[in-house]
Amino acid sequence: MIKLTTQEMNRLTPEAFRKAPKVPLVVVLDNIRSQHNVGAVFRTADAFCLEGVYLCGICCCPPNDEIHKTALGAEQTVDWHYEQETLDAIRTLHEQGYTIYAVEQAHDSITMDDVKARHEVGDKLAIVMGHEVFGVQQEVVDACDGCIEIPQYGTKHSLNVSVTAGIVMYELSTALRGSKS
Repeated sequence: MIKLTTQEMNRLTPEAFRKAPKVPLVVVLDNIRSQHNVGAVFRTADAFCLEGVYLCGICCCPPNDEIHKTALGAEQTVDWHYEQETLDAIRTLHEQGYTIYAVEQAHDSITMDDVKARHEVGDKLAIVMGHEVFGVQQEVVDACDGCIEIPQYGTKHSLNVSVTAGIVMYELSTALRGSKS
């Protein structure tokens, strides 16, 4: 096997990315403190051609050198919005017809397979990722349509927020795009 060159990967230019059809999935970051985690979410959102990212509360916004280190320019291609209060972002997305899931360990949370079974290609979804220590605020969880939980079998009770976001973005983007995961 020979690795592909950058040219062989045939990636979109930033201009073509902005015009390309997007997967109807939005990521809401609820008080993410690490600029590297914010950058990683931008980069993953770009990779899967998602509609956008909401940065809420203490999240740092572009332009920012630390975000750029991880995003590698995706913060310039992916649409983003800032809201001081995460609940305002949730209200806006609900008004736009999104079904919103907090990614959180909670009573009555559902699995990724359950979410994918409830939705079909083209449905508008949003996921809320919470603070690295405290998770998604309870009032935000209460405002969401449900919670997605990733099963874990080791000794740790959580994954890094950018890793979790990447798993969920991949799974849901392939389902909403109609690709097999």
